[in-house]
Amino acid sequence: MKQMPQKPPTNLQALRTEIASRYEAMSPRLKQVASYVLDNPNDIAVETLSVIAGRCDVQPSTIVRFAKALGYGGASEMQRLFRDEILAASPSPSYSERVRQFRERSNSMDWFSPFNVMHDFTESNIIALEHLREGVSKDDLETVIDLMHKAHTVYLAGVRRSFPVAAYLAYSLSHVEKRAFLLDGVAGMTSEQSWMMGPEDIVIAVTFRPYASETADVAERAKANGTPLIAISDSRLNPVARDAAVCFEIKDAEVRQFRSLTASMCLAQTLVISYAYRFGANGGNGLGTHKGPAE
Repeated sequence: MKQMPQKPPTNLQALRTEIASRYEAMSPRLKQVASYVLDNPNDIAVETLSVIAGRCDVQPSTIVRFAKALGYGGASEMQRLFRDEILAASPSPSYSERVRQFRERSNSMDWFSPFNVMHDFTESNIIALEHLREGVSKDDLETVIDLMHKAHTVYLAGVRRSFPVAAYLAYSLSHVEKRAFLLDGVAGMTSEQSWMMGPEDIVIAVTFRPYASETADVAERAKANGTPLIAISDSRLNPVARDAAVCFEIKDAEVRQFRSLTASMCLAQTLVISYAYRFGANGGNGLGTHKGPAE
């Protein structure tokens, strides 16, 4: 890992940012711990070191080494940050625990029944939406809305499964009279489309596992051009999210290897409608008045 910071992060937001920025320099074992720490904050807060180590598939000493590399005196000092956040918020099961409970219920059902398929998807999406509500911070939302307002153009990037979210953002922003450009990469021209980005613009990049190289290329161009980058992703530990000014971590529903976009689309709607009501030409009443009715 990189040189130990002079002072360890004093809040979870700073800790997540520090882990993401140092991830590539970590050893494979420390990367396992980093991924688990970011994906399972409730477990880090309440479980013992041996339990966490077992779930990370590492030795307890590796978690201690991970915490010390971040500047803490030991693992318990790092865990205290997670514990304090739980005490400050309403207690709720972790995302991984909710998913585990749901799968236990689901496995006892005739999954191929159409009604049960619908039941599984709705229940899984409810879990994802609850995680969205609890996991996205007010400060991050406010920051992105302000960046959208100040930007000359909002560039949207997302391919394959991520494309519907990027396309919706481009479509909806045009209806609230915000200049938006979808980097759709038609004819393999993503590079040509993205060269225009500058410091006065922003990029919102949507990417989920397996992370698309095209979206990573857009993020690299944004970094080179000094364009602020906003990431919508399932982890901070990918090339797009690590360089983002703000990263929204979304845990969309996944049922029997079929993935949903419900939580991601909910976030996209939140961004557009919040922008419209705060900065829209008609104070939000202009939703859908540009280029025909919005759907």
